[in-house]
Amino acid sequence: MPINVSVKSQQNAEDKPDVTVKFKGKVTEEINFQLQLRSALNGDLMIFDHKDIDIVIQPKNSKIVTFAKNILSDAVYGAESRLLEFLRKKGIIHYDSIRGGNIYGSLEGKIMESETVDPIKATLINISEWIQTERPYMEGTTAYEEIQDDALIDPDNQDSTDLGEVPQAEKKGSIEPSTIMSPYQYGRFVY
Repeated sequence: MPINVSVKSQQNAEDKPDVTVKFKGKVTEEINFQLQLRSALNGDLMIFDHKDIDIVIQPKNSKIVTFAKNILSDAVYGAESRLLEFLRKKGIIHYDSIRGGNIYGSLEGKIMESETVDPIKATLINISEWIQTERPYMEGTTAYEEIQDDALIDPDNQDSTDLGEVPQAEKKGSIEPSTIMSPYQYGRFVY
């Protein structure tokens, strides 16, 4: 896009230079974003940026489907719900199309059609925007998990015992592993 700028020389201290900017042609905006995106064999776009969920855009069906990444939990459902509500408020998916998918724990929504804007590109831009709003949550939970791991692996003096390093031995403690079930076998009830 060419920009024409004309500047006049300043003759007096009172005169201010005039700067005029004229745009010629079509005004376009360049939007840059990055996503961990992969294309499936059937043309679906799979986004792996979020910590809890995977996002799949199905251009052929005009759908967005979200799946649990590892374990289905309240955090996963919350992330799926936040994404689809965000896209609903932005006008990307239909209001009444958010529902559970045919795979356990998945949510899906129908992408609206448009004659002026490419709906898949608009969806990708808005998902990127949503992931940026989720970054503090993802970084916070990751940091918390690392703190918990460090507390278990290398506890401080307050959370450790005075025994120090316990040497390895074949037999330790008062309960013998070979006789754990023996008392129960001779009782009244045998299952």
